[in-house]
Amino acid sequence: MSACGVIGARQAPTARSRTGAGAVQSSDPPAGADFREHGMRAGIIGIGNMGLAMALNLSERGVALTVRDLRSGPETIAHTAGATIAASPAALAESVDVVITVVGTGEETREVLLGTDGVASIDGKGRAVIICSTIAPDDVEHCAEHLSRAGWQTLDAPISGGPARARAGSMSMMLGGDPALIESLTPLLAQLAEPRFVIGPHPGDGAKAKLVNNLLAAVNLSAAGEAFALAERLGLNPTTVLDVVCASSGQSWIAADRIPRALAGDFAPRAHTRILSKDIGLALDCARAVGHPLTLGLAAQAVLQRTCALGWADEDDAAVLKACRRPDEN
Repeated sequence: MSACGVIGARQAPTARSRTGAGAVQSSDPPAGADFREHGMRAGIIGIGNMGLAMALNLSERGVALTVRDLRSGPETIAHTAGATIAASPAALAESVDVVITVVGTGEETREVLLGTDGVASIDGKGRAVIICSTIAPDDVEHCAEHLSRAGWQTLDAPISGGPARARAGSMSMMLGGDPALIESLTPLLAQLAEPRFVIGPHPGDGAKAKLVNNLLAAVNLSAAGEAFALAERLGLNPTTVLDVVCASSGQSWIAADRIPRALAGDFAPRAHTRILSKDIGLALDCARAVGHPLTLGLAAQAVLQRTCALGWADEDDAAVLKACRRPDEN
């Protein structure tokens, strides 16, 4: 397996070829395979928009699944779909072979993994933790080091694509960890994500790649908000302009995904503004640590922070269009 390759890329999300140098042949189970034949018990801690979609996907595929969240509503939905509810992260860890964390921040990740009644309080010999949250690489490394003392192996596996793709098992995943661990977890990973990108052999490698991706997503989304606010100010039909952009050089995936619902006034949160604001902050922190300036990143951070300050932190990050429509309000 190459240091950076692609596995499970049956339907890549972009036009860029995934089959050139560095691509990795996959021995994945066929799409829609019944996971019960593999006998792996999984648990998900943090069943928000992405975690719940992942839980429903795995339950539908026959996974013996246990879930834990601070909110009873998502737990009830997952339980109705066949999952067992655990009383704590430690209780979940006792009952599964693989723990998947999809909580929102590095602090929350450390709490559920390393805190009182956390995963690391349980002997993890022969078992693994998959960190799917977008958090700082240092947090991933810290958690992996402490988990290893309790016998757990750690796979760094941040995800991208939104709840609909998580529900379908077609989101993208960036993997940082021991190649042997990645191979052993392939039957489970194949049900969660395709394509999957092997970034490097160390926990934290995937987190770095995810922050680069989310930096670009934040810049593209902020630019799209500004551009479509301008189109409206110029008296253009923004829906027509969107058609033009999607067929021309100004296109981007995130604009094509977010702007249509923003123009329709649909800001129900699929991806919260506060989350993307947090993510670009982490990307800027990483850049500062290696002395690399991010001029556009700082501008995008300002747009997202302002969107949050205007009261839309818990709305979909498409709300940047609303902020860009009000350039004089601070």
